[in-house]
Amino acid sequence: MTAEYVGLGGWTPEALGVPGEVLPVVAAPDPVLSRPGPEVDPTSTEVIRLAADLVATMRVSPGCVGLAAPQVGVGAQVFAVDVTGHPKAVTVHGTFVLCNAKVVEASRWKAGREGCMSVPDLTGDVKRAGRLVVEGVLPGSGAPVRLVTDGFEARALQHEIDHCAGLLFLDRVAGAHAVYQRKVYL
Repeated sequence: MTAEYVGLGGWTPEALGVPGEVLPVVAAPDPVLSRPGPEVDPTSTEVIRLAADLVATMRVSPGCVGLAAPQVGVGAQVFAVDVTGHPKAVTVHGTFVLCNAKVVEASRWKAGREGCMSVPDLTGDVKRAGRLVVEGVLPGSGAPVRLVTDGFEARALQHEIDHCAGLLFLDRVAGAHAVYQRKVYL
């Protein structure tokens, strides 16, 4: 892949050509969450369907800005992200799905609070890169992607890439003093 910015090339979930099904989200300590997922063939029917399912599940989950295949019980390097409208988001690429994503540049490290649908009762302070370059592949077309992002979207990408590697945000907190009960507002 070339060093210049590639971006999503106008990709949207509609490019998958299949409707997504809302799937149940698994919670820790389900073993699928702690196993690294294998790389996938982004052009396979199964991966295209999984990508559509991740988007559909993310869209019906209030406050959800990302969802990885292990969170719906599938060990695979596939995840969806959409930080559109989030008050902390600066750079926003819209709704997208990446396969086999890797961080190729990371800088401007900063701690921030994170939560996760697979760890519904806790949040924690996690140090993440505030500027990020990620390379991956789009499901369906198999087109290579190089995303340059920052802030909250960078945090969301790192969180989902961790899921694909078998890591939860709890694996990244500095210690028990950085884990909190999730606040529930009635």
